[in-house]
Amino acid sequence: MDKSSVYIETSVVSYFTSRPSRDLIIAARQQLTHEWWENYLPQAEAFISTLIIQESEMGDMEAAKSRLDAISDLPVLELTEQVFELAKSLVETGPIPEEYFEDALHIAVAAVNGIHFLITWNCHHINNPHMRPEIVRVVESFGLECPVICTPDEYMGGEQ
Repeated sequence: MDKSSVYIETSVVSYFTSRPSRDLIIAARQQLTHEWWENYLPQAEAFISTLIIQESEMGDMEAAKSRLDAISDLPVLELTEQVFELAKSLVETGPIPEEYFEDALHIAVAAVNGIHFLITWNCHHINNPHMRPEIVRVVESFGLECPVICTPDEYMGGEQ
């Protein structure tokens, strides 16, 4: 059986590498992310993009180093002209707000590269059930298949 391909969005890298939180929801997400990273990621063909690297470099230098170290061995997908065109369409047709163009880029780079799953904790604009049908419609209008957009715990199928 072929491995599923996964695109790891920046929020997942951040939850994986951040200090343990005292906030119960964040702490739970951190724990779920660690379980996914350790138990499911090795079974998949994982990818990041140049955008993930750029976003991971931002902020506190120590935290940035931790994020960059975590993703250092993963293959990097480029932001091509086709990726930008799809992202632009995701913004112009409405599912992704203009001020969150980077979220559209994450979806576009995964779709253009035929990735099976886009793993994210961004439930505002990427893994939003109200926006998902329109995201799928726009991606499919480009003749592409939309990746399954999900959180690490959704990917694991509730097997915590």
